[in-house]
Amino acid sequence: MTRLHLSLAVVFSLLIVATLINLLLIWLKPQKDWRELTLRIRTWWAIIILFSLALVSPRWLAITFFALVSFIALKEYLTLVSSRATDRMPLLWMFLAIPINYWLVGIGWYGMFIVFIPVYAFLFLPARMVLTGNTQGFLRSASQLHWGLMTTVFAFGHVACLLVLPGNDAHTGALLVLFLVGLTEFNDIAQYLWGKSLGRIKVTPSVSPNKTLAGLIGGIASTALAALFLGPLLTPMSWGMALIAGAIIGITGFCGDVVMSAVKRDLGVKDSGTLLPGHGGILDRLDSLIFTAPVFFHFIRYFYY
Repeated sequence: MTRLHLSLAVVFSLLIVATLINLLLIWLKPQKDWRELTLRIRTWWAIIILFSLALVSPRWLAITFFALVSFIALKEYLTLVSSRATDRMPLLWMFLAIPINYWLVGIGWYGMFIVFIPVYAFLFLPARMVLTGNTQGFLRSASQLHWGLMTTVFAFGHVACLLVLPGNDAHTGALLVLFLVGLTEFNDIAQYLWGKSLGRIKVTPSVSPNKTLAGLIGGIASTALAALFLGPLLTPMSWGMALIAGAIIGITGFCGDVVMSAVKRDLGVKDSGTLLPGHGGILDRLDSLIFTAPVFFHFIRYFYY
């Protein structure tokens, strides 16, 4: 059994433990509402199964899977924001940017990947929009399109970039992805459980009322401890560096969650969609990864590659 298969077995074991804890909580405290936690765990079963299938697949197929996730997330985002009739062609160019972005990832052209969307797409989209001559709502529309492309395609694309770091074989890259995604989702559940159990002080009451100081600190601490254990097993990191990486994932995961909550409040929606039971849409589930993926990728790349 390879390290990847062993690691996947550990992840599924943790999911089984989470499922059993959920059942135990329902049995011990039936007066409390545990439906959200139940739906979250069920959804994580589906997500981890899909990610596992991608990670044990050939590299090109895994990258194609991530490109498909970006496509769904961008499409979902664009259904939430108001767009002008004259922006149809720029919207088409946004979707065309997805295969180009992931092709750059697949061939390992990091230098072009890192500037393609933040520089060239950033300049191209408003230049294409202005050709229509419609200046009404121009700045707001351009900002919304840029935000959608940066988050759902560029930021999330860093997950796929972990697969093609120089000197990595297929299993090493997959283990880095597993470490990132697993801890990001572990942090999500840990913050929820700590907040549900001990949360009193609200961190961002006007943005996300369920986010508490206990949930934030407990989630970061739990994620850092999990990283301390898993880092040396799954990644080239030492215990100390793994502990730092876990804390970074915990902090940036929280930031991604509340930032996307602010975006949804501004748009007047609770969830970005209904694709994932207990989580809303795919964008609701990517909110943390949008922040953790690029920060963790550059942390790993700077210190180890």
